[in-house]
Amino acid sequence: MSETHPALLPNGLKDLLPPEAEEEARIITLLLNSFSAFGYQRVKPPLVEFEESLLAAGPGQKLSRNTFRLMDPISQHMMGVRADTTAQIARIASSRLKETPRPLRLSYAADVLRVNGSQLRPERQFCQVGCELIGANDSRDDVEMGLIALKGLDSLGVQNVSIDLTIPSLIDTLFDAFKIEQKERDNIDSLIQKRDRDGLKNLSNKLSEILVDLLDGSGMAQTAIEKIGKIKLPKEAEVNIKSLKNVYHGLLDAIKTYGLDHIKITIDLIERRGFEYQNGVSFTLFATQVRGELGRGGRYRLSDKTEENATGFTLYMDSVRQAVKRPKVQDVRDVESRTSWDEIKKLQDQGFAVRRKS
Repeated sequence: MSETHPALLPNGLKDLLPPEAEEEARIITLLLNSFSAFGYQRVKPPLVEFEESLLAAGPGQKLSRNTFRLMDPISQHMMGVRADTTAQIARIASSRLKETPRPLRLSYAADVLRVNGSQLRPERQFCQVGCELIGANDSRDDVEMGLIALKGLDSLGVQNVSIDLTIPSLIDTLFDAFKIEQKERDNIDSLIQKRDRDGLKNLSNKLSEILVDLLDGSGMAQTAIEKIGKIKLPKEAEVNIKSLKNVYHGLLDAIKTYGLDHIKITIDLIERRGFEYQNGVSFTLFATQVRGELGRGGRYRLSDKTEENATGFTLYMDSVRQAVKRPKVQDVRDVESRTSWDEIKKLQDQGFAVRRKS
């Protein structure tokens, strides 16, 4: 076996060096302070836990393929390294905080590790910062998630932000309504992912026209809402669209109240990539100067074994750091090794960082 260079790291992993490491810590602090203004309290789950709990039915199960496993040498049980923090929040809420009055508002900042990166995010380890609202049964809860995420990004000075609303489960609702077989579902899914309008238009089923209309209806929210309102949808899907409209109008009012009118709201009802466990109104956050998304959020079921609903979002620090303007670097003064602590303190009181020579 050939020797590995000591500085070489596995694909998708990297050292975060100065000043990026300090900048990320600063961003995390600002975000968590912003979340706390809405009543969110921080939790800190472990990096590794037993496979049975980490990958239990719900968010964790949906991410099982991207989860690293290892054997616990003490218990001899299989464990998993978290690939997403939401699954752990779901476990905490349904066990340790089961008796805590709802709605339950929790926030977190945690590194995650994934088996594979994506084309837009090749990093396999990165920090997630976000909120989860457990016991969310109203569209105002979905609005709260979108508002807090946008307010957090605004507190960092991120420019040119947009929020893209979708309903990841809508396509499956349509599949069920039109009784589409699994093989055909896979084919249609492939066309949707490629946004192949001609391919969707040529489908030999009743769903074809609706999918094309949904694709054509994507865009700025106000226009999209008008177009979507003209589409003849099955009753099952109409419930989803009503929820989307409620969230859109609620979010519009909320961002106006907080002076965030400059933020663009778009709608794309055929987008569901990256929403592995969301089943209601969801969203993706973008900034024009950053490739890929800043974060995602949406409604989900806490567990397949409970009727409790939740909604939340997570921001990806590797992307957010690219969107944040770095503050002015603190001035550093080099002093002789024998400089008195009194002199060093005087310089520090003046705002300088002081570095003693060896």
